[in-house]
Amino acid sequence: MKRITTILFTLLVALVLAATPALAAGSKKVEEDKAGAEDYNAGVKLMKKGEYAEAQERFEAALAENESFAEAHNNLAFSMRKQGEQNWQKALEHYNRAVDLNPKLAEAYMYRGVLYSLMGEEAKALADHATLLKLDRKLAEALQAAIASGEEPDGLEGLAKSW
Repeated sequence: MKRITTILFTLLVALVLAATPALAAGSKKVEEDKAGAEDYNAGVKLMKKGEYAEAQERFEAALAENESFAEAHNNLAFSMRKQGEQNWQKALEHYNRAVDLNPKLAEAYMYRGVLYSLMGEEAKALADHATLLKLDRKLAEALQAAIASGEEPDGLEGLAKSW
């Protein structure tokens, strides 16, 4: 009986040890292999250089691979918005999709609020500001300044995150 118990214990330990690295790596692997990440990361690099039309193409390619990529919708919207008022309505659709996919994506509220402000929809901009106060105070302050000035904020606060 003692021998059977020892064998069972040894097998149990072996199974636990074998499974542990797979479990630990599992969630990280999903992030590293996120569909569309390569095009998304290329888009981020282009966006940082101010090459918004090219960035738009890469974010669209990322979304063709993975439509539920909230960050790609957010950055696509930003890139489109930066290319001019003729793109604002479509940009708003992508900001809304980003928020639908990830209600905690503070950057989407930030830049959607900026767009609302530019469109003269201050009440909607202030609603995004109220949400940001709960999610990210720094971005809330940046949005508040943009609403007060009526101008685009400087920088790419929070947008240029790579996967």
